[in-house]
Amino acid sequence: MVVRLGSVTSTQDEARGLPVGAVVVAEEQTAGRGRLDRRWEAPPGSALLATFVVEPNALASIAAGVAAAEACGPAVQLKWPNDLLIGGLKAGGILVEGHAGRQLIGIGVNLSWAPPGAARVTGIGRDALLDRLLTELPAWLARPAEEVVQRWRERSDTLGRRVRVELPGGVREGLAEEISDDGALIVDGVAVRVGDVVHLHGG
Repeated sequence: MVVRLGSVTSTQDEARGLPVGAVVVAEEQTAGRGRLDRRWEAPPGSALLATFVVEPNALASIAAGVAAAEACGPAVQLKWPNDLLIGGLKAGGILVEGHAGRQLIGIGVNLSWAPPGAARVTGIGRDALLDRLLTELPAWLARPAEEVVQRWRERSDTLGRRVRVELPGGVREGLAEEISDDGALIVDGVAVRVGDVVHLHGG
């Protein structure tokens, strides 16, 4: 069930009362948000703005990142945990929230417009990208964890870089060495499961 709406506060908000399998797509979000309560803004019709209602999955964030990258094309790489990058610039992002025994996977991708310092995915329209996601997301959510994590590694723009991780209790800098089987980022031997990653120049 795909619910198409015009202007909404957030596709996440609209999806909260819907069953597993539902998808909400909007022309515009007036209060769209990303991770860490950041604002997600885009002119009407310029981006794919969608929320998918799915069964709980421990690797939902990683699997959604892989699915979105696969749908967007080979130029897209992943920044932990699930930002979509083109040439090191953000072209999209994913927000996973739990609600009433379900997970809401919000995906936003810049298509015909991008803010300063960001990128956009070209060569595909919103409906075509949505169609790809309707195939890729369920497929990657259903795959074994090791396959999901391995594909994330192959798409990664984070591994092998020096990074700064902004944690709830402070900051850690080091080498992003690996991603664990449960999706944690290993920075200088320490597993990071929650935090915001900044790629440092020269790393």
